[in-house]
Amino acid sequence: MSSKGQATREKLLDIAEQHFLSDGFLATSIEDLIKEAGITKGGFFYHFEGKNALASALLQRYQRDDALLFSGLFKRAEELTDDPLQQMLVFVKLLAETMGDMEGMHPGCLVASFTYETHHVNQQVRDITAAIVRDWRQLFKTQLDKINTAYNPISGTHSDDLADMLSTIIEGGIIVSRAVGDPAILMKQLLEYRRYVKLLYEQGGRKH
Repeated sequence: MSSKGQATREKLLDIAEQHFLSDGFLATSIEDLIKEAGITKGGFFYHFEGKNALASALLQRYQRDDALLFSGLFKRAEELTDDPLQQMLVFVKLLAETMGDMEGMHPGCLVASFTYETHHVNQQVRDITAAIVRDWRQLFKTQLDKINTAYNPISGTHSDDLADMLSTIIEGGIIVSRAVGDPAILMKQLLEYRRYVKLLYEQGGRKH
């Protein structure tokens, strides 16, 4: 694909992301997208077979970008400390700061958007949406498993549940922030999760 063609494809993805987040998948038409992109319908179908194919490509880009963000933050945490608990605490703080540095309200989450409209998207879109959530779980769980190897939590806990808790806080924080018009809520909830994890393991102490 030429650089011009790639630029048009990325422009379509950017426009679609804005519409899917603000208006929803069902309410967004191909005509809306091509009008804003300034291309013909034939130009749209050159890049995507249809709206579901566009949604799949958009989710795959989102999955890749999320992986880069999270892995980059974990790498920075690992450069600062060898302790797995401190790495997790640094990661969550960096994530909270990243969310707090965004201009204005968080635009929303594609995973939540497509989950709300699960009956209007095809199986491929649903599969990618689920895969993204599983990726989050595995990434967070890997770090939490390292902590459980080195520390005694003060109460029984499972890495899967703590991993899902972080994902839930991220998704829920976005929704509540947007619902009440307060962008700081997401950052505050992430810091509450950080305090919980810190308390859970530091009071239990390291294993000997």
